[in-house]
Amino acid sequence: MNRLTRFLPDRFTLFLVTTVIIASLLPAHGTGLTIFNDITNIAVGLLFFLHGARLSREAIVAGITHWRLHGLIFTTTFILFPIIGLLLKPVLMPLVTPELYLGIMFLCCLPATVQSAIAFTSMARGNVPAAVCSASASSLLGIFITPLAAGLVVVNAGSAPVSFDAVLKIMLQLLLPFVLGQVLRRWIGGWVHKRKSLLKVVDQGSILLVVYTAFSEAVNEGLWHNTPIPALLGLIVACGVILAVALVLTSLFGRAMHFNTPDRITLMFCGSKKSLASGIPMAQVLFAGHAVGAIVLPLMMFHQIQLMVCGVLASRFAKRPGNEGHGDD
Repeated sequence: MNRLTRFLPDRFTLFLVTTVIIASLLPAHGTGLTIFNDITNIAVGLLFFLHGARLSREAIVAGITHWRLHGLIFTTTFILFPIIGLLLKPVLMPLVTPELYLGIMFLCCLPATVQSAIAFTSMARGNVPAAVCSASASSLLGIFITPLAAGLVVVNAGSAPVSFDAVLKIMLQLLLPFVLGQVLRRWIGGWVHKRKSLLKVVDQGSILLVVYTAFSEAVNEGLWHNTPIPALLGLIVACGVILAVALVLTSLFGRAMHFNTPDRITLMFCGSKKSLASGIPMAQVLFAGHAVGAIVLPLMMFHQIQLMVCGVLASRFAKRPGNEGHGDD
């Protein structure tokens, strides 16, 4: 039964699917859509403010000395993934629509997850301090790198480029609250950490708001009429292929660099995962006026696949003999 549950969607994924269904059946229109957009913008700003307030600088400093591992994780996250997406274009394009491929390329530019990357690394007895450092730094760097990288790869994907105004907007809407949270962390950090359950509601609630708003706009523009079932099935295959390539390459890179097993585990889980929490709000800002629903659909699909696959891998790593793990050499 435990093995079966690893392949089942988690509760938040079910919430995401439910939100998509509601938006598909009852999309917001006109003034209602405008109100939802305003509420969503406020929620996204609050989300990144709280991320800034709770991100531990000590965790980054503690793990930053392992520069080879971190450098390889960042290279995989922000360089290798976009290259994979571009190189696989001849394979992926016949499987999906142009809008979905644009979403795949946006997915490839995103930072790594924080919570799940660390959780899987810990479960697999990997180098947890390094995972905390890399995942946290990746989330922070993604605010700067993702808009720029998306602007470059979207052009190569054959779509309209992301404008400088969009990059500036994401800096103001996401980075400014984040920096403000960091500045105020000295006074509110303790309060934030004591209310993790409330923050989880804000995290997930803001994402669900973005998903509902994005899919409402997309449905109004004919998302499901323009996205055939074969393209959705092709999207599942495409996400699986990209994740498989990333997992294999991170494993090979870890061996080539002669990392020990805990470091290879950290590289695999931090270098192959993409952040739903960062990606959906960024898409809302970067691709305002476009079919955001189709752009975030690959990310939502990839999110579930990575959770299932990495859950199985972490469980297998955890069963290996010996006490090597959690940053020990």
